[in-house]
Amino acid sequence: MLRDAIRKNIYRRLTCEKSLTLGNKPPSTEYLFREFEKISELGIYLHIPFCRFICPYCPYNKVLINDELVKKYTSAVLKEIDYYASIIGRRAVTSFYIGGGTPTTMLNDGIETIIGHVYRSLNMNCSVHMESHPNDLSPQNLSHLRSIGVNYLSIGVESLQDRYLEILRRPYNTHMVKETIERAVSTGFECVNADFIFALPGQSCKEIEEAGHELVRTGIHQAATYPLFQFPYTTFWKKDGALKPGITTMLKRRKMLRILENIFYNNDFERTSVWAFTKRGTDKYCSVTVPRYIGIGASAGSYLNDIFFLNTFNVAEYVKAIENNRIPVALSISLTREMQMAGWLYWRIYETRFSKEEFFSRFGVSFDTCYGNLMRLFSRLGLLSDNGREITLTDKGSYWLHSFEDFFSIDFIGNLWGGSMSDPWPEKLILVPE
Repeated sequence: MLRDAIRKNIYRRLTCEKSLTLGNKPPSTEYLFREFEKISELGIYLHIPFCRFICPYCPYNKVLINDELVKKYTSAVLKEIDYYASIIGRRAVTSFYIGGGTPTTMLNDGIETIIGHVYRSLNMNCSVHMESHPNDLSPQNLSHLRSIGVNYLSIGVESLQDRYLEILRRPYNTHMVKETIERAVSTGFECVNADFIFALPGQSCKEIEEAGHELVRTGIHQAATYPLFQFPYTTFWKKDGALKPGITTMLKRRKMLRILENIFYNNDFERTSVWAFTKRGTDKYCSVTVPRYIGIGASAGSYLNDIFFLNTFNVAEYVKAIENNRIPVALSISLTREMQMAGWLYWRIYETRFSKEEFFSRFGVSFDTCYGNLMRLFSRLGLLSDNGREITLTDKGSYWLHSFEDFFSIDFIGNLWGGSMSDPWPEKLILVPE
């Protein structure tokens, strides 16, 4: 297909690699010790795979909650933390993000033990950023979250119109979720983020505008607004087929995002990533966009200087591996220097603003030497500005450059996650063939 040929050609130009294949080769403890000799700080990602409901659009690794499995999972996670603590030592952990699944399903059922163990075992220089489900956020639970160190809370709102909540199979209505957001904001978190999906089937620009104003009125500190992405292994895809990401869909998404941009900018928000808008003066809620991180739990990924590796997605197999004193890594790939630079640029574009000095500090080479011609082209097209020290994407650039990145990443992620869900220990997964 032409699409695949274009993707392969651009991948090769950016990375100087002919193919992209992950293999079943866990990194040794000795290798990780050597990697961390070059690392002074890192982030931690913890994956909680449990949900009370399985949403039909969700691409992430999750299973229905089971009390016995929760207990075994908690014990396994504690052992994995111990393993990495012996390697990481006293290096500073500057980001701690808990995602899922639904992390708040484990409130009063293991999450407190895990968080406490992380803070006792590692040199934590940060608060907890955690995802949550609106139905879990009673006044008591919100206070409890604050007491265990969660200062940055993301709420899976998804929509503020009952029609679309029904389409997404969310088990609450608009009135209930708005009350939940307002309750969370009044509890005193440093940042309350609302996840919000737009460009849903049949959704109009007028409905987006109404929802955007409602989000602002709830008092949120941040909104993460995403178009509906579809992956081939989700129920949405299997039921309705692919929503083709053609130019018509892309232009519709851009129009809706522009409506949200105007609403947030007019209410003293600033763009803090491609999809996120944060109230000025607020420290943003963020997920794993830090340059280096270790992932804990089933399906958690880790990215260090020279390697990316991924734990098995199967929760029972993850627990079994830990109980047998095996590292639960299912897939890994060694990263060449060019691949590392391309990955760095991908995430910095996602953040919409970055320093050239950061690139030089990481790779020891001038950013302009590597990407200057490309940045000058993007500047002429009105996609970014370059003051010589820092690159800042325009609103136009934030959308279109990330849409270009999605041309690669959505299929890559779909193949990687879909393959990992179907086979807990794949021999290899080929994302870009030779």
